[in-house]
Amino acid sequence: MPLGNTLDVAVIGGGPGGLYAAALLARQGHRVQVWERNAPDDTFGFGVVLSDETLGGIERADTDVYRALGAEFVRWDDIDIVHRGRLHTSGGHGFAALGRRRLLHVLHARCTALGVTLRFRTPAPPADALAASHDLVVAADGVHSATRQSAAEHFRPTLTSGRCRYIWLAADFAFDAFRFEIAETEHGVMQLHAYPYAPDASTVIVEMREEVWRAAGLDLCDEAESADRCAKVFSEALRGRPLHGNRSAWTGFRTVVNERWSHGNTVLLGDAAHTAHFSIGSGTKLAVEDALALAEAVAAEPDVPAALAAYEAARRPAVASTQRAAAASMRWFEELAGYVDQPERQFAFNLLTRSRRVTHGNLRLRDERFTRAVERDFGCPDDRTPPMFTPLTLRGLTLRNRVVVSPMDMYSAADGDGLPGDFHLVHLGARALGGAALVMTEMVCVSPHGRITPGCTGLYTDAQAAAWRRIADFVHTSAPGTALGVQLGHSGRKGSTKLMWEGMDDPLPEGNWPVAAASPLPYRPGVSQVPRALDRRDLAAVRADFAAAAARAAGCGFDLLELHCAHGYLLSGFLSPLANHREDAYGGPLENRLRFPLEVFDAVREVWPEDRPMTVRLSATDWAPGGTTAEDAVRIAAAFVEHGADAIDVSTGQVVPDEAPEFGRSYQTPYADRIRNALGVPVIAVGAISSWDDVNSLLLAGRADLCALGRPHLYDPHWTLHAAADQDYAGPAAPWPAPYRAGSRKPPTGKG
Repeated sequence: MPLGNTLDVAVIGGGPGGLYAAALLARQGHRVQVWERNAPDDTFGFGVVLSDETLGGIERADTDVYRALGAEFVRWDDIDIVHRGRLHTSGGHGFAALGRRRLLHVLHARCTALGVTLRFRTPAPPADALAASHDLVVAADGVHSATRQSAAEHFRPTLTSGRCRYIWLAADFAFDAFRFEIAETEHGVMQLHAYPYAPDASTVIVEMREEVWRAAGLDLCDEAESADRCAKVFSEALRGRPLHGNRSAWTGFRTVVNERWSHGNTVLLGDAAHTAHFSIGSGTKLAVEDALALAEAVAAEPDVPAALAAYEAARRPAVASTQRAAAASMRWFEELAGYVDQPERQFAFNLLTRSRRVTHGNLRLRDERFTRAVERDFGCPDDRTPPMFTPLTLRGLTLRNRVVVSPMDMYSAADGDGLPGDFHLVHLGARALGGAALVMTEMVCVSPHGRITPGCTGLYTDAQAAAWRRIADFVHTSAPGTALGVQLGHSGRKGSTKLMWEGMDDPLPEGNWPVAAASPLPYRPGVSQVPRALDRRDLAAVRADFAAAAARAAGCGFDLLELHCAHGYLLSGFLSPLANHREDAYGGPLENRLRFPLEVFDAVREVWPEDRPMTVRLSATDWAPGGTTAEDAVRIAAAFVEHGADAIDVSTGQVVPDEAPEFGRSYQTPYADRIRNALGVPVIAVGAISSWDDVNSLLLAGRADLCALGRPHLYDPHWTLHAAADQDYAGPAAPWPAPYRAGSRKPPTGKG
């Protein structure tokens, strides 16, 4: 019906999201009924945290609710982080919280004043029955939503469980700040998240990996015993005071994602539609923001279907962003044991920036004193030098800053002869002049049959070596201090394909060459060539090809060599159980699948100059069931380090075509982070790192030692120099080439 008329609205669930949606819709003149199966004062949990952004939306939508809440808020600015007895405080964060029961009372009163019918202790009729008798049904029935379950074929939910157990408890005093405390017990690492929500009360969440929870015997404890045990573990934080529950139970966090949020005239709201881990904020915040968006859509659109579509279009991007941040935060705490040995201030900075929503730049604005201290610990020589402009030494090579131009296939070798030409000279030369410490070539192929496409470069002839020497000489002469690295690889089963812009991974229509791999498994069944499985004679020939290419690379003057063991190419195909089905000594368990890539590494290391570093690029996950896992990646990296790798370049995926990557900002960096902190080896982080603020954040947090950026350097060859200018840095780590110095200041813009 047209929304100019009064709607009959049914709201399933009397939590904050459902109540606030009811109030806002009633304020527009609609007839609203709320069904809540619990009593008015029944509630789970204790305090609720709302952001300034959410409060601003409440103020604009309903000043009465805003004023009522404002009188109840406890506000604070600091975050305290306690680890191994040391307290670090970071200020300027800005939080507002109140008791969940008090929030419900405010919303009950507002709903009553607006004529909403509140039905407590009354389960809602089935959603489909309500949909038949009402114009709009708002399902705010929580993470275990019966509405969602009853129409799962329409909403298409995905529910994913985390690896930790947690419990909501409370303390009868107010913490001075939002407090994170780490306890290293005989059973494993436990963490406390606590914040005040009233002058005399705080929410306390205790969380730990499930195996720690079981080892500690907490799986056998009831609510009272759990509260007592947790109070003993964190007695110092609690000042010896007890904890108590409120129908509290240990649970695992469940992330809810729905492909659709509405079905007919029924719409999901809050935890029924989506959840985000508590470590980045309150689910109540998301539910309240949903209610605001739904009410705005109902007021603006001509009918219910249009309103529900507008609501979802408005909220889905913001929710997806929050869920990505929440997933990063949840995983950080799941991997907490890997961080506890970090230097204390770096650990605190890592915790604060774990979700990637807080960065070096905005943390410096919030608390310059704390951030400067972290920078000094990192090795920044003075307050004018950003972390990305500190040097790093690998073997005999000192890189003047932490920026790498990532290897990017250009597919521009002329005439199919593998020769790098003027394009490569200009492409790599321009990036070398742009300020990055290390400029990497594309994957340079070690044999004609090891090419991906006819446009790929090689290092299997003397003519190719001479062409690469010309490029290396230009870089070293015209961009002194810039290192040039070569990435050597073999295409394996992904070879003999079209140029990327003509059809990525599509076979050549003619002129194909035979491809070979660990096993006779085509990359794209029914489309790609079936590769020949390499026998022992073939393996020896490939090893020799890599060694010969490495010897030529040394003669060209490359400063660093990277062995490409990622992205489904030949060596990666040996590592992944999805591509390697061999039954000989080179297949089966991981130690066997590692055998050939390590043999190649050893052959290359033997001919590569001792003083020049070697790195290895890995796909740390295949993003597919049964493939390489993050745990496998640590073992693979450890094996290469044992054989002499100086750093690990950590990428992901591209091993099988049916992968399901979790794309997002810096989405691959957690894998680099895990390898670095597990092994203590330098790592290169890659994957949608696009800003200098992200680079500084990753370095200071100890998640990476170098950051490789590809697309940003295609957009701006002088990305590193511009990053220096944007940060007012003019030191030795980012020198402008003499002919370009006049451009080292940003040109003035025209008057508006």
